[in-house]
Amino acid sequence: MQLRPGAEMNPDHALLVDLYELTMAAAYFEHRIDCRATFDLFVRHLPAQRAYLVAAGLNAALGYLENLRFSDADVQFLRTHPIFRTVSPAFFDYLREFRFHGDVQAVEEGTLVFAEEPLLQVSAPVLEAQIVETYLLSVIHFETLVASKAARVVHAAKGRPVLEFGTRRAHGPEAGVRAARAACVGGCAATSNVLAGALYNLPLAGTAAHSWTQVFPSERRSFEALLETFPNSAILLIDTYDVLAGAEIAATLEKRVPGVRLDSGDLLEKSRLVREILDRHGQRDTKIVASGDLNEYKIEELLAGGAPIDSFGVGTDLVTSRDVPALNVVYKLVETETGGVAEPKTKFSEDKVYWPGRKQVFRFSEGGQYHHDLIARAAEEHPKASALLQPVMREGRRMAPALTVEEIRQRTLANLACLPEAYHALHQAPAFPVEKSPALEQLLEEIRVKHFGVEKASHLGGGS
Repeated sequence: MQLRPGAEMNPDHALLVDLYELTMAAAYFEHRIDCRATFDLFVRHLPAQRAYLVAAGLNAALGYLENLRFSDADVQFLRTHPIFRTVSPAFFDYLREFRFHGDVQAVEEGTLVFAEEPLLQVSAPVLEAQIVETYLLSVIHFETLVASKAARVVHAAKGRPVLEFGTRRAHGPEAGVRAARAACVGGCAATSNVLAGALYNLPLAGTAAHSWTQVFPSERRSFEALLETFPNSAILLIDTYDVLAGAEIAATLEKRVPGVRLDSGDLLEKSRLVREILDRHGQRDTKIVASGDLNEYKIEELLAGGAPIDSFGVGTDLVTSRDVPALNVVYKLVETETGGVAEPKTKFSEDKVYWPGRKQVFRFSEGGQYHHDLIARAAEEHPKASALLQPVMREGRRMAPALTVEEIRQRTLANLACLPEAYHALHQAPAFPVEKSPALEQLLEEIRVKHFGVEKASHLGGGS
């Protein structure tokens, strides 16, 4: 049972913004800029080590939007900050009554996404849409980053459970909780983080530390004590002193041993030897869990070598996404609307052109496998494809209850099963084809001509 449905670790997020969001909001307010603005949140380019991303973080994003409030203390802090001393008192009155009233479209958590495809589309009065930028970027970026890493690790494990063990190496306690959720969204079977388990109803998993073994006068007695307390779930850590000696002790306890864990050394060689020892003493049902600086690359090598490992505990590399610690995620204005008249927006600074206007992402499949995506204008119709962006919030309220993490995990696994095997490669995977519709390309060209004229516009590059 969840601790609190939809609970967050700290609901007071109003000041969790970059300063310029609030200075722009103040200037919008002072100049009575009251247009409706639409922003797209997307990743510009995928790093070479990622052929796909797993969308995550939407639940936290919607919870933030629903509950965003400025307390009296928040407003007082801003009012006394030097940069706001020239701002009228009416702006701070506005902040006291602030609520998010906008609409949101998003791809569902667990959906595979690619470069330039909006994960989230926010349409709201411009002050509201601007203020929420930093938080939305942060939570969508981090959970998508970790869920994507988890999906690669899970795929490398070839059906063997992957357990998330990374909180102690996460970039802070709150990051550890979010990483645990994201890892399970990405396909992990369980987490060691108890708060994440309570908040999000995640399966919990854990073993024992080397300190447990060291406290006892003998390794044998430490194993016996753990089995006496947890006869159906104890996992014995057998490499505190000598892994083969530890395996012999575990195998000769005259009790059923649910599992043993290897946390160091040559896991391929040691797992083979440990399996032989366990089997020789009749502990054929004992599972071998491996941990110790694992990632998808090491797991792939272990299984390719025939390692008899039944599950993997992955920590640091997973929760920090060590090989790709950040994505080029952005939140860009794509349209303003004033008096019922919409005006598409983009920019043309070098290497930072992006696709203007409200959009839809269409996914085409063949034979049950994903074939290509099409980024198109929102009003386009492609009946043979699935539309990925769906309404999830209207006038500041969710349109449906949040799914459980297990439901999202199953969606992730189903999506991954539809991705052709070539795109799962851990090294030098090809780029999944993402096309742009002629109507979207024409819109970008029209804006170029409007800003630069026909002659200069012809020399400018495409969207990115």
